[in-house]
Amino acid sequence: MIQKIAAQDRYRIESDWLSAYWLFSFDRYYDPNNMAFGPLRVFNHDTIKGGAGFPTHPHREMEIVTYVLQGALAHKDSTGGVGFIRPGEVQRMTAGTGVAHSEFNASETEVAKLLQMWVLPERVGLTPSYEQKQFTTEERAGKLLPIASGQDMPGAVKVHQDVTFYVSRLSTGDQVTHQLAEGRRAFLYVIEGAVNLNGEPFNIGDQARIVGESGINLEATADSEIILIDLP
Repeated sequence: MIQKIAAQDRYRIESDWLSAYWLFSFDRYYDPNNMAFGPLRVFNHDTIKGGAGFPTHPHREMEIVTYVLQGALAHKDSTGGVGFIRPGEVQRMTAGTGVAHSEFNASETEVAKLLQMWVLPERVGLTPSYEQKQFTTEERAGKLLPIASGQDMPGAVKVHQDVTFYVSRLSTGDQVTHQLAEGRRAFLYVIEGAVNLNGEPFNIGDQARIVGESGINLEATADSEIILIDLP
């Protein structure tokens, strides 16, 4: 079964510094029928104004995956970590027993765009930690590239849950496939462009929640960027 949720049905928030789509219940948005998809608890598509961002705030017992699409994100945390996340770069933060951090647009003038996704960990009480890695456009061109995984995917940052995050940059006409093991589910989000998912059209901002399918076939009907998450 493929549940399609169109772009216009995403929850949208607008403020003087943040424009965001929240795909699951988050902060002021609460829908008891849209709390999570398997262990995927949060999926936010954020655009942050220059010089603005999220001041220091706490997290615990969550795996947080941040993928920057445009601009750069500056972060600081309570362990003393300081750094930047740039386009094509992924960061995994294990909040574990507790960590506080801030995230700000590194530019005073240009917007930053990113995806932030939260996954429930496989167990509680993990030691807070970070891992970060850069991926090139060429590495994800025309294929599904694993960027964060708890399934020991080569080259991917480690997530403490049985999931894998794949990204792909597809030119018009490109096709990629993904097999789902029995009992697995998948989540698709179209970052840019348009694709057919098992023959059904999906456009920018559309999402799919996939259950009970043995295979996923994606064909780009325009130059596209997608993210696919394989979940238990």
